[in-house]
Formats: sequence, structure tokens, C-alpha cells
Amino acid sequence: MVIGRGLRAVHLSAVTSRMVRGGLEMKTMRGLLFHMAAGLTAAVIAGGVWAQTTDHSGHAMTGNESPATIAFMEANAAMHEDMAIEFTGDADVDFIRGMIAHHRGAVEMAQVVIVHGDDPELRKLAEEVIAAQEAEIAWMEEWLAKNDG
Repeated sequence: MVIGRGLRAVHLSAVTSRMVRGGLEMKTMRGLLFHMAAGLTAAVIAGGVWAQTTDHSGHAMTGNESPATIAFMEANAAMHEDMAIEFTGDADVDFIRGMIAHHRGAVEMAQVVIVHGDDPELRKLAEEVIAAQEAEIAWMEEWLAKNDG
């Protein structure tokens, strides 16, 4: 399956095969796909209701969090806050604005892996995610500037 076009295309089969070769469990792959779908859903639901009313009580801190967990929680909270955009009624503009926030969140989470992670393969994946997401953010910001977003 391919999402996107040209240089911005993301080949899900390549990502999942890399994860399988790296020994990651199927649960992790399902989680990745779930979060990608959740981000797309949040970006297009009118009024920002989903992003504003989703119960995040499961994200409460217990006091025993590692620095990595705290960094992930902060990145996740910032991403969800930034995804609660003011919708314009223009599906194209709203999609791009929501996806910019989502991609920035992905960059922040990948940076957590680089700072706190131990697995060299995951570090490489995180570096690839950062490069791809930053390129897509630049493209989307350029598109918004050209399309009065």
C-alpha cells in the first residue's frame, strides 16, 4: 500500500517488513497503523470535537515515569493540542493543517527514541521518520502558503 505521491510516498509494506526484520512484534505494527489512521481521522473530523473530547485519563502520570516516558507523554500531549485546529470548512486546508501538527508530533516522538532509545535499528528508523516527516512538513507549509491556508 502506498500513501502519498512522488517523494512524499510512504510505502507501508516497506515499513512493516523492516519492522518484522527488526524482530518487532505484530502488536507494534498494528499500533503504528492504528496511530496513523487515528491521526488522519482527527485531522478531518469537523469542529475538532474528536481531538478535544477524547478521554486521555489513561495518560495520567504515576510518578514512576522514566525520562523517555515523560518525553513521549509531553510530545503526545503537544501533538493532540496542536491537532485541535480551528476548521475552515475547506477539506484540503483542514487536512494539511491537521497533518502538519501530526507530523511534528511524529518528529518529536522520533527524537525521543534518538535520545533515550538503545536499539540501533529503531534509531535508524527514527532518523528516517524525522527526515521524511520534516520534508513533508515543508511541502505542506509551502502548499498552505500557496493556497491561502
